[in-house]
Amino acid sequence: MPVSGKPAPSPTAAPAARTASPLSLAVLGLGVFLLVLAPLLAWYVTPRAKVTPVDVDVTTVFTGNGSYFDTAALKTRDRRRITITRHVLGDVAASEKSGRAVWDVSTTVDTPQTLPLKDPRRAFQWTTERWVTDRRSNAPVHCCEEAPTRFDGDAYLKFPFDVQKTGYRWWDNTLGAAVPLRFAGTQRVQGYPGYRFTGTVPPTRTGSRQVPGRLVGRPGQGQIQAEEWYANSGIELVVEPRTGRIMQAVLSPLKTLRAPGARRTAVTLLRGERLQFTPATQRAQVRLARADSDKLALVGRTLPVTAAAAGGLLAPAGAVWVVRGRRAAGRS
Repeated sequence: MPVSGKPAPSPTAAPAARTASPLSLAVLGLGVFLLVLAPLLAWYVTPRAKVTPVDVDVTTVFTGNGSYFDTAALKTRDRRRITITRHVLGDVAASEKSGRAVWDVSTTVDTPQTLPLKDPRRAFQWTTERWVTDRRSNAPVHCCEEAPTRFDGDAYLKFPFDVQKTGYRWWDNTLGAAVPLRFAGTQRVQGYPGYRFTGTVPPTRTGSRQVPGRLVGRPGQGQIQAEEWYANSGIELVVEPRTGRIMQAVLSPLKTLRAPGARRTAVTLLRGERLQFTPATQRAQVRLARADSDKLALVGRTLPVTAAAAGGLLAPAGAVWVVRGRRAAGRS
C-alpha cells in the first residue's frame, strides 16, 4: 500500500563558482610584477651598479716628444721620445675588507735609453702609489695604507659617475695638489663621444734636490739644495659621461731645477710636449667605457622603461580579462 505524504523536494544544483582563467591571472600577475620591477631597477639596482670596480688590471701608455736630463752626460737631451706607462692593479682583498676601492698604481717615465730595459727600477723615473676612494662618489678615503696621504680632489684615474658639464678638481701627483679643470665641450675618441676638460699648472715649487752647485750655476759651491719646480702647460682629459672613465689624456709636464732663490731655470729635468694616450690605449679605454656604459644604461634606463611599458599594458589587460572571466562564469 502506498504511503501518503508530501513529495520529497527535488535536489537543486550548487551555484557555479566565479573563477578567472589561469592565463588571465598569469597576465595580471606578470603585469604587476613588471610595474614593481621598473622602479626597483631604477632606484635600487642602478645606484648599486654604479660602483668603482675593484678587480682592475689596466695599463695605459702616453707617448710624445720632449726633453730630459741625461745624468751620465750631464746635459739635456732635446727632441727625444718620452713614454709614460701607468699600471693600475686593484687590491681585491683590501677592497672587500674595507668596502672601498683600493688601487695600487705604478708609473714609469722612460726615455729611448731606458724603455728597452723594461725594468721600472731602471726607468728615468718610477713612482708607486696606493689610491683609496669611495666606490660610489669617487671621493678620496684616508685609510688602507694609502699613499700619498694628502690625496684630494674629485678625479684622478677616473671621474665620478654621471659626469656633469662643470668644473672638477683633478689630482696631479707631481704637483701634490688638485688642479681645477673646466668643461671645454665635447670630443670624440676613436669615434666615441665624451666630455673634454682642460686645465694648466703654473710654475710651482714642489721640493728640493741635492745637486752639485755647478749644475745650477753655482760652481763655487759643492753640494747644494736646488729648488725643484713643476708646471703643466696643457692638461686635456676626455671622459665618458656615464662611467667617468678617461678615454683620452694629454699632458705637457715641465720639471726643472733652480738655484736656491733664483728666478730662472738652470736645468730642465723633463719636458713633455703633448704626451698623450697611444691609439692602442685609446681603443682599450673606449672599449671598456662603452661596455660599462651599456651595462649601466641597460639597468638604469632600458630595462626600467621596458618593464614599466610592458607592465602598464599587461596589468590592465589582465585585470579586465579576470573581471570578464568572472562575469561570464557568473552568468553560466
